[in-house]
Amino acid sequence: MNERKLFHPIVAVFTIAVLYMILPGGISSLFAQQEGGRRITGIVTDENNEPLVGATILVPGTTIGTTAGINGEYSLTLPAGSTGIQVSFIGYETQVISTDGREQINIQLQPESFTLDNLVVIGYGTQRKSDLTGSVSNVSSKDFNMGLIGSPEQLINGKVSGVQIMSNSGSPTAGSTIRIRGGASLNASNDPLIVLDGVPLENGGISGNSENFLSLINPSDVESMTILKDASSTAIYGSRASNGVIIITTKKGSSDRLKVTLTTTNSVQTSTNMIDMLTRDQFIDVVNTQGSAAQKALLGNDNTNWNDQVYQSALGTDNNLSLSGLLAKNFPARVSVGYYNQDGILITDNAERITGSVSLSPNFFNDHLRFNLNARGSRNNNRFANSSVIWNAATWNPTIPVYSGNNTFGGYTEALDNAGQLVTGGTINPLGGLEQYHSTSTVSRVVGNFDVDYKMHFLPELRFHSTLGYDYAKGEGDIYVPAEAAQYETSGGRDYHYGPQKNSNRLLTTYFNYNKYVDTWKSSVDATVGYDYQHWKSTSPSYNELNALGEAQSTIAASDQRHVLLSYYARLNYAFDTRYMLTGTLRRDGTSRFSKDNRWGTFPSVALAWRLSEETFLKESGMLSNLMLRASFGITGQQEGIGNYNYLPVYTYSQDGAQAQFGNQWYYTYRPEAYVADLKWETTASWNFGVDFGFLRERFTGSVDFYTRKTKDLLASVASPAGTNFDKNILTNVGNVDSEGLELTLNAIPIQTNDWYWDVSFNMTWQKMKVKNLSLVEGGAVTNIAAGAWIDGQNVQVLTEGYEPYMFYVYRQLYDEETGKPIEGAYADLNDDGEINSGDLYRYKSPAPDFIFGFSTSVNYKKWTLSTSLRANVGNYVYDGMAMNTGAMGTMSYNSYQLNNLHSSYLETGFQSRQHLSDYYVKNGSFLKMDNLSLSYNFGRVAPWLSMNAGIMMQNVFCITKYSGVDPEIPSGMDASFYPRPRIYSLNVGFEF
Repeated sequence: MNERKLFHPIVAVFTIAVLYMILPGGISSLFAQQEGGRRITGIVTDENNEPLVGATILVPGTTIGTTAGINGEYSLTLPAGSTGIQVSFIGYETQVISTDGREQINIQLQPESFTLDNLVVIGYGTQRKSDLTGSVSNVSSKDFNMGLIGSPEQLINGKVSGVQIMSNSGSPTAGSTIRIRGGASLNASNDPLIVLDGVPLENGGISGNSENFLSLINPSDVESMTILKDASSTAIYGSRASNGVIIITTKKGSSDRLKVTLTTTNSVQTSTNMIDMLTRDQFIDVVNTQGSAAQKALLGNDNTNWNDQVYQSALGTDNNLSLSGLLAKNFPARVSVGYYNQDGILITDNAERITGSVSLSPNFFNDHLRFNLNARGSRNNNRFANSSVIWNAATWNPTIPVYSGNNTFGGYTEALDNAGQLVTGGTINPLGGLEQYHSTSTVSRVVGNFDVDYKMHFLPELRFHSTLGYDYAKGEGDIYVPAEAAQYETSGGRDYHYGPQKNSNRLLTTYFNYNKYVDTWKSSVDATVGYDYQHWKSTSPSYNELNALGEAQSTIAASDQRHVLLSYYARLNYAFDTRYMLTGTLRRDGTSRFSKDNRWGTFPSVALAWRLSEETFLKESGMLSNLMLRASFGITGQQEGIGNYNYLPVYTYSQDGAQAQFGNQWYYTYRPEAYVADLKWETTASWNFGVDFGFLRERFTGSVDFYTRKTKDLLASVASPAGTNFDKNILTNVGNVDSEGLELTLNAIPIQTNDWYWDVSFNMTWQKMKVKNLSLVEGGAVTNIAAGAWIDGQNVQVLTEGYEPYMFYVYRQLYDEETGKPIEGAYADLNDDGEINSGDLYRYKSPAPDFIFGFSTSVNYKKWTLSTSLRANVGNYVYDGMAMNTGAMGTMSYNSYQLNNLHSSYLETGFQSRQHLSDYYVKNGSFLKMDNLSLSYNFGRVAPWLSMNAGIMMQNVFCITKYSGVDPEIPSGMDASFYPRPRIYSLNVGFEF
């Protein structure tokens, strides 16, 4: 991949910006002006009589127009018969002015009225965008990714610097890995805190939907998403905010007439890149020229493309109906229902979701008292494909048929020995592995909150706010495999019901907010103090796993998990003369996950901002519209992903196969679990330095942020000294991790006329993370900890002091100087001891990218809109596990009765046995992806009572990369039979009544 290609779009944006500033009258002067007619001139100014550089002056109903120059001056030739002009500028009210035969017309535009668009939802309140002192990004519904969207986080993928969102696979039931600034922990959770309408959600999933808990929220109901990245903005959430916060705000009722909106999106998904195995002819040639006589005898006469057998073109639909308006005076309401159904490209894979939501927002006593009731429910019906067949479809012999011609094993061809029995250790028929595996689940969820907001009559600057929140989920499922199926032939099939698991999350939030502007002091004060109580509970009953004959196979123990978080918090926002701003936050959290001695943690933050553009020496600038410097420091905590009782001596009831015998009787036993009594908070101290800027009245805007993070008392799993605990590894506070990064965001509107509108957005992130210490004793011996994904019983990633997390730990491959091919088993003697052993392993590359890029643009012409978004990673590496594990001659046969196909890399290496730890398989995964490309048309009113729009879209359009595997974007960095992400073609139609 040519990395220079990534910068072409932004180069184009800056080129246009330069043209805008140097061409007389700006870009719009390039539009043809009518010859003849009457010429008018004038100056466009703002409410302070300052020139509005770049203001647009148009002849209504035509493309004839110009823009105001550097002094606000304009000149325009009117066509014959024209009697007026239209003048507009971002952030100002558009004016239509009659010319009345005048030749000199000066125009003064007035600012737009203050609206909710100027506000950003932050923790426990809202704040004007212009007054934010922390690193906060907001994405509203008009900027969301479009297409068939299965889960809310996909709406903002690629839209925000410092935020990386990766779907875990191409399955519709798969979740996403979300990282804000790369995460701050190792073994504890690196997931951000998700807050839905003021209710912080519990991390993790539930039985039947363990990977994709967010998919239970309908993306169509989401109004905006706010991402809090630095400690100043996240510290208000204290103990859960080390990895950032995503605040999801759902749509509410409007104060307008009743509106009915119906949208439907229907799609077809197709497979893209497949695992690069030998073709049938290549496979036959390798067997005939290099195989043994026994292997040659296993060749058949069929031509079976196993990928064609297990993959399909998958249909999907997403339909949403909403009603929004006033139930009565001062009583906005919104009701919506949705139906989503998506097949996977792997047959038998399916996700179905039925959702409903109600939002009521009445206000009383002249808006002094507000209520807000939100309730949303969903029911997900999933069918999970047996994804292990991805490996089988890649490796199965392409010369044998799908069906055997008899009823054994359900009629599917299987690998049999001379006695007609299944081969021990063989792989099963890929199609049979799917069609004979029936795994389904049903997951229901209800999330609701009731808000009361009272603005005191005797002191309107003081508000009391209280939120009662409840999040309840129930998940259960069934797995059935018939007794005759090869995959469970030795146990007589599989038939069991799991669950129901029930999760509940109860929240009480109360806070007071005082907000006042003191004119004589030129000061505004916004102070908040509050209290939170949150209680989580997760239970599941014990159940027996049976085979298809009804015989018990094992017992799964019951589970009861609970924890509580108590919080006190305060925040002060102070601004002087709109130029100098201070934000201070303090939160005190107590969690039941630690002992009484370590239960409470204190998390402070402070931020300063200076709006230079309001200073006298810059205020007169005609070009600069905004310039703000920001700096913040704060401490946040971590206690997620570590279990609820790790500090307690817990005993686990034994399962079948773990009984003790006394005489002739077998007894179930209790075994002690490893624990650390003095477990305590993992804390992260963060610095953030930022600059926000805007030019030409916010026609061009952007921000730059540099941050550092230092995590101490790291919650990590390390080896425990022999005899000191009940496990060889324990989760304890050990070591430190440091990270730093640079983020850049640029937004531009190069063209804005009556008919044309073009906006461009670009973001870039550079980030680095380093493990500083993993010793139980600070300054102790350097520690290597096996981590990350495993393959074929081998671990190729480690955590090591002084290095990035999860680096590949491999041998340096040696190559033949003449042919350039890798030499089997030949590795560099890095420690010069004369032999090759584990002392020659070295840390080589990381799955984490050095740079992350995002680019999106939209061009509007009259009623047409063409838009696209692209993403790029640079510097991420992938271990090609499929090439290693199927790319050696020895992998063609593990027994005497079954042939396996080989990876095409065998033709390059000629390896006879697998080279698990060769750096040959660590590949550059840098990529440029076009996530979506859409074309839409807004019909407007097609009848007095009906408006309509329609669009077509392609998602996962292309991927430019040097990586030869299925996909270079692998969350774990380990590519082993990855479920391919599909290409999606969709048609969207929307109606508004």
